[in-house]
Amino acid sequence: MLAVKVPKREAEKVRRKLIDLGVLAKGYAVKREGEFILFPVTGPVEGFELVEAEFERLERKPHSYREVVEVPDEVRGLLPSSLDIIGEVAIIELPEELMPYGKAIGEAILKVHRHIKAVFAKGSKISGEYRVRELIYLAGERRTETLHRENGIRLKLDVAKVYFSPRLATERMRIFEKTHPWEVVFDMFAGVGPYAVLLAKKAKLVFACDINPWAIRYLEENIRLNQADNVVPILGDVRKVAGKFEADRVIMNLPKFADRFLREAMLSVRDGGVIHYYGFGPEEDLFSEHEAKIKAVARELGFGVEFRGERKVRPYAPRQFNIAIDFQVLK
Repeated sequence: MLAVKVPKREAEKVRRKLIDLGVLAKGYAVKREGEFILFPVTGPVEGFELVEAEFERLERKPHSYREVVEVPDEVRGLLPSSLDIIGEVAIIELPEELMPYGKAIGEAILKVHRHIKAVFAKGSKISGEYRVRELIYLAGERRTETLHRENGIRLKLDVAKVYFSPRLATERMRIFEKTHPWEVVFDMFAGVGPYAVLLAKKAKLVFACDINPWAIRYLEENIRLNQADNVVPILGDVRKVAGKFEADRVIMNLPKFADRFLREAMLSVRDGGVIHYYGFGPEEDLFSEHEAKIKAVARELGFGVEFRGERKVRPYAPRQFNIAIDFQVLK
């Protein structure tokens, strides 16, 4: 096939130009001949030396495990399009009909995502005081501890012992961008510290509370990993911690039950401080019920509230969304 022949020192510049011109042939490996590089092209290119050459075809890499997994046609349409990747661990939600093919699905995920070492299926919903779920082993190594990287920080955790969602990385960065260097932050349900450790890079001080001893153990390790010495880990019930200090910003990342802790959040924020509240809402009316609860608790305490922003964070279930409400407390 037709090729452009250039000296090695000019190869990268020429490659970019061929891409810009739309003439670089896709699916072929470039060829080296002594001090020259040969690029396959789809037609003549003015201003370059053209030669005839044979090129090795590149094997197309699959983009999804669904392209390589072998399951019966009658259940192929049930294969999930998404999975959670936490460090070197992948967690996928499989309908009952696909569970007999769990091993094949797990091995397909390992084949496509080479950095993943272990694959599990969700065995139950998140439940209990510690917000954890049962996991079913599918393929790879039988381990649940991993090191996850996001937003420039490292987080060590065990996916079987603590709650963690990689899908909130963008939301965590949104709060980071709103935080000021002089602020004291209270992370009421801190987990292993994805909010707390990130915000510590910008805030003056971060109080991070969780009732799960495993979460605090990993939080303490993540403080060391990221040199986040301005994070204060607190093991215990947030009800007993609330009101013992005054924060400029409070994070309530407990969407299923956050409304039960609004009183504690408002008692812990200074006059004019901001609370980031998370909940679940139906598509037809995402925010009204949560707004009403926020206003009711504020009235009980004799406070005022001013809503500063509302947004859909991510889909949670059919016609249900994880939502965020930012509001200011006026005392």
